[in-house]
Amino acid sequence: MKGSERRQLTRYNLRTPLRFRAVGLSSDKTEHFTEALNVSRGGFYFVSSAALQIGMPIEATLRMPGEVTGRDAEETRCTARVVHVRNEPYGDGRIGFGAEIEEFGTRLPLGAVNVQADRHAN
Repeated sequence: MKGSERRQLTRYNLRTPLRFRAVGLSSDKTEHFTEALNVSRGGFYFVSSAALQIGMPIEATLRMPGEVTGRDAEETRCTARVVHVRNEPYGDGRIGFGAEIEEFGTRLPLGAVNVQADRHAN
């Protein structure tokens, strides 16, 4: 998705549970639990202590709110790519990441992702 297209999608400042893991040959395969701080149909922004870099693919499961889906909230699996890194750490040392959704996967029944924000992802 081009930058101009990405900016046209409405971004919602809603915290929603997020579970993700980096994919790729040299990636740490650890599953991380946190929350997205804002979401749109094209991507999401989240904080984590995971060692992610721009261009890195991730697999994620997150609760897409009704404002984004246009119907009831649903938990969705997707593949995404890190497109932005906020280099100034938050107070707890976590870094902010922007991810662009590349492909939507399975929609899951609401409640399938019972995620508690983890301050120190492993």
